[in-house]
Amino acid sequence: MASINDVAKRANVAKSTVSLVLNNNGYVSKETRLKVEKAISELNYIPSQIGRNLSHNRTNLIGIIIPDAAHPFYGSFIKYAEEALYHKGYKTMICATIEKENMEQEFLDMLKSHTMDGIIMGAHSLLQEQYKKLKQPIVAFDRNLGNGIPLVQADHNRGGYLAAEIFEECGCKNIVQVSGARIVNTPAHEYHISFEKALNDKGISVNCIEMPHNAFNEEDFIKTAEMLFDLYPGADGIFGADLLILACIREAARRNKKNQVKFVAYDGTYVTRLCEKTIDAIVQPVKEMSYVCAEIMDILVKGEKLQKWHNVFPVSVQREYNK
Repeated sequence: MASINDVAKRANVAKSTVSLVLNNNGYVSKETRLKVEKAISELNYIPSQIGRNLSHNRTNLIGIIIPDAAHPFYGSFIKYAEEALYHKGYKTMICATIEKENMEQEFLDMLKSHTMDGIIMGAHSLLQEQYKKLKQPIVAFDRNLGNGIPLVQADHNRGGYLAAEIFEECGCKNIVQVSGARIVNTPAHEYHISFEKALNDKGISVNCIEMPHNAFNEEDFIKTAEMLFDLYPGADGIFGADLLILACIREAARRNKKNQVKFVAYDGTYVTRLCEKTIDAIVQPVKEMSYVCAEIMDILVKGEKLQKWHNVFPVSVQREYNK
């Protein structure tokens, strides 16, 4: 494979002159430019994109940190964020933190060493203090990383109230909600808080189950569903994230209770529309949020002024009859 030195030798010019032609930066006479371009064509020379980026103090590489790439919500986020970043000239590197103890730290070290231009952080991280110390571009996706770090999230407070309205409408009196680990500093906790408050204000009690930190495996949802029905056999309403609700529907069917329980999911990803009946859900606009994360990252990498640091997107209601 030809190198930049081979091109310089063939064109009988300095290596720096070839670099000027490749980067279209600085004066090169028309005659010399034609000689270099001819040498590049004859040698089928392909410039190193990494080297060119580094010469501009850029890598055009963005890291995306999420808990689990197989999870429908985070998988969708990756799909749309990667698409949006690609159209802005960036490549992406994905870090799924589940069962990879040091992976997130390695990504942060890569950012510090300028191996990538920025990170979109959506994992259930416990390294919040480290993000505050970084000077490189960071975009927080549904994570509270502190002042000075732009945040993109759904309107979880509204989402909780909308879910409560569905259960109230159905006349449920013995409701159980399942939340993620409260140790994670995420705005998503707001929907559990507003959900419980809205129902308590109506005189309806809510029992709560908290899943362990980073519990995203199939076994985690199945065990939680089994535990829920063991602890609350009289539950007539269950509220939680999509995969948890699917596991609960399966467990309810196994116990011949499927028609006795109202299920409402939170996230509203495509899996809630693949069942025999569409599952009632509060839908987060993951595509729109992904695009805005990419837009903010591009602004930060280019050193431009960011106008809006906290972006809150409205949620919507998906009902069984809206197929």
